[in-house]
Amino acid sequence: MSPIRFDGKVAIVTGAGGGLGRQYALELARRGARVVVNDLGGARDGTGHSDAALAVVEEIRAAGGEAMSNGGNVADFDQMVDMVAAAKQAWGGVHILINNAGVLRDKTFAKMDPADFEFVVRVHLLGSAMATKACWETFREQNYGRVLMTASSTGLFGNFGQANYGAAKMGLAGLTKTLAIEGAKNDIRVNTIAPTAGTRMTEDLFPAAAFEAFAPEKVAPGALYLVSEDAPTNVILGAGAGAFQASYVTLTRGTLLTGDDLSPEGVAAHWDAITDRTGEIVPKTGAEQAMTVGKLLQGG
Repeated sequence: MSPIRFDGKVAIVTGAGGGLGRQYALELARRGARVVVNDLGGARDGTGHSDAALAVVEEIRAAGGEAMSNGGNVADFDQMVDMVAAAKQAWGGVHILINNAGVLRDKTFAKMDPADFEFVVRVHLLGSAMATKACWETFREQNYGRVLMTASSTGLFGNFGQANYGAAKMGLAGLTKTLAIEGAKNDIRVNTIAPTAGTRMTEDLFPAAAFEAFAPEKVAPGALYLVSEDAPTNVILGAGAGAFQASYVTLTRGTLLTGDDLSPEGVAAHWDAITDRTGEIVPKTGAEQAMTVGKLLQGG
């Protein structure tokens, strides 16, 4: 198998001042990409600033790579437009976007301030949408683009105390699905990674030994494959500690209810059949759900 390289490609990695983003940026550069290292800086709750992006750029340059820093706020569309323009001016294009920037403001929903809910959704979900939108027309003009969204097991499966984070992360999986459809004709491939890694975001959740086992270096191979030239599209990939798993949103065959059964009582009575996972499918578009209903109406 030939090595996966990114020679001639320009990549933007958001939230690349540390953790996973830093690792993605370093590895992309090592494999030939010119990298925009975006990081607003600050603490994991989104406050404060730092020079983290500059430090990563220095690492890349010291290793012989090309990189530039960017301190733009992903949730500010104009700043994202400026970031893309700077990359294009310096290097002629943008080919890869890894949406990695994020914040945490964990509390139970009962105790969560609405402002903390909105802020986390704004950074993760709207920030990823703004950064992607800033790149989208360039990708279309080039007939080439690779986008990676960062979801989470919290978004896919839930986690106590993270309603804001989970809502944003599941939203990103949904955004991926539509953009993968819309981007297909221009060879824009859009995927989602759900990483489990020992980073600043998770340092108080892991025991010391596990923190090392879940190093960002063990997630990066999955991320880089998903933004490579031969990447799949519309995939949700779980990644952590060197283990990789595919996650799917599935649909059961279901049951058609008529007559007296078309009632709340009928739904209750047929619940086992409705939720029977035998023969379930993975729809490629939302329209496929309507098609399955059509088959039931035709007695299929």
